[in-house]
Amino acid sequence: MTWKELIKRLFTNKLSVFGFIIILIFAIVAIAAPWIAPPADPDDPYLIPRRGWSTRPSPPSDQALFGTTEGSYDIFYGMIWGTRTAFRIGLTVVFFGSLIGVSIGTIAAFYGGKVDEFLMRITDVFMSIPFLVAAMVLTTILGRGLDNVMLALITFGWMGTARLTRSQVLEIKNEEFVQAAEALGANDFRIILRHVLINSIYPVLIQACMRIGSMVITASALSFLGVGAPEGYADWGQMISFARNWIVGTSGNPLEFWYTIIFPGTAILFFSLSWNLIGDAFRDILDPKLQ
Repeated sequence: MTWKELIKRLFTNKLSVFGFIIILIFAIVAIAAPWIAPPADPDDPYLIPRRGWSTRPSPPSDQALFGTTEGSYDIFYGMIWGTRTAFRIGLTVVFFGSLIGVSIGTIAAFYGGKVDEFLMRITDVFMSIPFLVAAMVLTTILGRGLDNVMLALITFGWMGTARLTRSQVLEIKNEEFVQAAEALGANDFRIILRHVLINSIYPVLIQACMRIGSMVITASALSFLGVGAPEGYADWGQMISFARNWIVGTSGNPLEFWYTIIFPGTAILFFSLSWNLIGDAFRDILDPKLQ
């Protein structure tokens, strides 16, 4: 497929274009974060500055464009630098999780027999553990921190990719071009890289795009539960965590503190939605069966 065909297919679906526009906006915000919201502490730019010490959130003002949360943390600053956190979590977790899943799934399917049985039983054991609960327990054991959150998500987030890769490789490895490569004396490593993976990776790429948003949601859930990003760290889940005591507002005015939940909640919603739309676009473009 030429680049012209790729671009033409990419912009055929309006929803896909919408997804790319949103991601582009988030990417621009992440890159320009030091200029949009200059860090108060250059040594730790992800530390959200405080506009006071009040436990009560304050509405948007000239000093805090999006208002402040419980503890007077600046919501605008947390939103801007939280964009970088979202990209870091989503891309890092999905990349390494997919790398582990593809490796295990490919080896299991290509060699079959006892190797397949052993690797798939390990996969079944990991899949039997509830994902969010497992990630929460491991993060608690390792200690609160973004690196530990990502490690927990990677540890319990590769099984779906392994299963998907295995099913694709089982189908591809019996094709004539793979048998021809084996007849010509190509070694297993070359066959896997040049013939098997290149023809079975498309569904994995599609799944990876869609998993980026879900990993950000899971990381936000861990922060909301108090086992994710450390307090004061620029993370959308952290911002929602600060709003937990104020979501219902006050008596007679349930929407008094709307800004504490609307801004981070909307960011998470659109970030996840855009990656799902992009996944749909790549499915239409890269899946050879649809072509």
